[in-house]
Amino acid sequence: MPVELADTTVASGADASKSRISRRRVLDAAARCFLNKGYAATRLSDIADEAGMKAGSIYYHFDSKEQMLSEVFDIGMTAVFDAVRTGVETLGPNASHRDRIGAAIKAHLQQLLEQSDYTAANIRIFGQAPAEIQRRHMPDREAYREYWRLLLEDARRDGALRADADLSLIRMLLFGALNWTVEWNDPEKGPADKIADAATAMLFDGLGT
Repeated sequence: MPVELADTTVASGADASKSRISRRRVLDAAARCFLNKGYAATRLSDIADEAGMKAGSIYYHFDSKEQMLSEVFDIGMTAVFDAVRTGVETLGPNASHRDRIGAAIKAHLQQLLEQSDYTAANIRIFGQAPAEIQRRHMPDREAYREYWRLLLEDARRDGALRADADLSLIRMLLFGALNWTVEWNDPEKGPADKIADAATAMLFDGLGT
């Protein structure tokens, strides 16, 4: 009957929505556990406890811990890449290179320290992931590095950075400094923006008198 068909369609839509919410809750829990415990030490029961559900319920959404880790990496990399591009593009084409790179640094740190357990987990435990997962996600990480390389290349071409600067080395030093903040940052001592301003000043101004 038409009425029964309509009711079934609504119910199916509601069930699908609940399933998506539940799946995301598991992923949120997995990202927090991977970030805080590391990959090897995180058990499915830890993720289930964090998500507030029974361990067996996880298998309704995921086949394995490796599948969850891979999706955490996907979400984390997408989040930080989108945030960085948006931060830079919002400035418009006439922004200075200092402002553009400063916006990229700020967006990267905000995702890492304030907004995304996924990004923080991606950065902190990527080296702990099984080799196959690392290989699968390397193209995304390389695309992100390439975006930063172009930002730095554009700045050097226009004279905002020294012509003799080794940009490959600079980029690795910059990433190392930014990503290590997840290990030592105390959010009570100030927002990520403060660290971003200091990192931008070091890159463009140096510390020598």
